[in-house]
Amino acid sequence: MTLPVRMLRALPEDLDLRTAALIEPASVAWHAVARAGDVAGKTALVIGSGPIGALAVAVLKRAGAARIVAVDMHAKPLEIATQVGADEVLNAADAEAIAKVQADVVIESSGNHLGLASAIQGAARAGTVVLVGLLPTGPQPVLISLAITRELDLRGSFRFNDEIDEVITALADGTLKIGPVITHDYPVTDALEAFDTARDSAQSGKVLLNFAG
Repeated sequence: MTLPVRMLRALPEDLDLRTAALIEPASVAWHAVARAGDVAGKTALVIGSGPIGALAVAVLKRAGAARIVAVDMHAKPLEIATQVGADEVLNAADAEAIAKVQADVVIESSGNHLGLASAIQGAARAGTVVLVGLLPTGPQPVLISLAITRELDLRGSFRFNDEIDEVITALADGTLKIGPVITHDYPVTDALEAFDTARDSAQSGKVLLNFAG
């Protein structure tokens, strides 16, 4: 007999709702890092430091990655990545610096082919590249010959499984620190302004709507 998937979770009493609002995206990041295997003591590279990328940085930090390098086009996402655990940050245009990282594990969360190219170039020989950023449907240019000659392991990551339970526990006990990912909090009456803010990835991380009266 197949048991139904349990979609609802009771939140721990000491977990505030503001933090709990990030459980779902944090679970996506947790799943992506889990797809990479054991990251303890390894060098990790995160391409794209928007909310999912920044949350991946936080998960990597908790999982014991020895060195975490975050990449983005904008200063604000890199600032957030630093606050949640990145040891170094790089501008996405600096291809040479990214290639020199030679990471054991790469989390590609930009969702575009240029980010994927950076992920492959920044990976060490026999490294693992996890693709969590969802590229557009259809053919995409990929540096596949480099992936082959370096014997890279390319792994897809889509949403999450039961990691949500581990995320809730880690948020409740304070071992997963994601507060800086939330950059704005709007009352629901200002929803249009909130969506405008969220569209500006250069200035915002996660934008919350507050439904409290």
